[in-house]
Amino acid sequence: MGYRVFVASRSFGRFVDDGIRLLAKEAVMVRNPYGRALTSEELANSLRDADAALLGNDVCDSEVLSSAKNLKVVSRHGVGVDNVDLEAATENGIIVANTPSVNKTAVAEHTIALILSLLRKIPQADTSLRSGRWEGPKFMGNELAGRKLGIIGLGAIGIEVAKRAKCFGMEVLYLKRRRREDLEREMGIVYRPLEQLLRESDVVSIHLPLTPETKGMMGERELALMNRDAYLINTARGEVVDDAALTEVLIERRIAGAALDVFGKEPPDFDNPLFQLDNVVFTPHVGAYTLEAVRKMDLISAENIVKVFHGQKPDFVVNKEVLTRSTLRLGSE
Repeated sequence: MGYRVFVASRSFGRFVDDGIRLLAKEAVMVRNPYGRALTSEELANSLRDADAALLGNDVCDSEVLSSAKNLKVVSRHGVGVDNVDLEAATENGIIVANTPSVNKTAVAEHTIALILSLLRKIPQADTSLRSGRWEGPKFMGNELAGRKLGIIGLGAIGIEVAKRAKCFGMEVLYLKRRRREDLEREMGIVYRPLEQLLRESDVVSIHLPLTPETKGMMGERELALMNRDAYLINTARGEVVDDAALTEVLIERRIAGAALDVFGKEPPDFDNPLFQLDNVVFTPHVGAYTLEAVRKMDLISAENIVKVFHGQKPDFVVNKEVLTRSTLRLGSE
């Protein structure tokens, strides 16, 4: 019990205790006292004596990693690691690991739920009925069958979305850096370059990590390529979409609507005129929030840490080059 783990993630152990029980056998846990994601300075202070960090969306930059002299591993309670300076972690001999694919079913199902909510106007119909009105014809919707879904980013989640969309009778177009001709044959999906995908799709769904290349990639020019009766879905990262450009095209009805589970700033600015629009559906970054996904996420994020404490390599190392460095800070059995 000589190890110390700082748990910054607010959702770790909140719904199930599998991960907590695993970590408790190996280390003393200190929880995030702030009730929100930590700033760089707050995280640096919290990690001064820590051997491991279990992070949510907290800012883990080079200053944090350089000052955490005992830190051996950063385990991300989730998939994205855009909040962690991977180069600095490698330089300091710190393993960064994540929990890939654990939320693919949850996010894919949430994506389909958002698409259905938009096309069938479910939130508006619910609000109307709760207010005592019976306005059925007002909520005339559209069917998914026969429509084209354009998936930007065909990773684990994108593939699961494609499978479900095909079951609804949708035609699936996709964009991926490396074309997947095997999946084209197996699933009957069609590759399209970005501009063509945006022009052809009735629904565009984003499933990309946040990187310097993807930040703001859906800007004014790209949104202008979409059809007036098309919808945009974002369950990936808010900063992939230019907020100002999206707000403008939605206000001017240059696209039919959008569904957003993620935002460039979280919580978002609720004074944003987006929140006054009736052609937008919002959820508070809950795409991965199912008990099944959270249980797997908790366990794997804890296992990443425990393996390092035992001098072993975690299964899901992101900065693999760190494993060959003489500065690697593994524990010992």
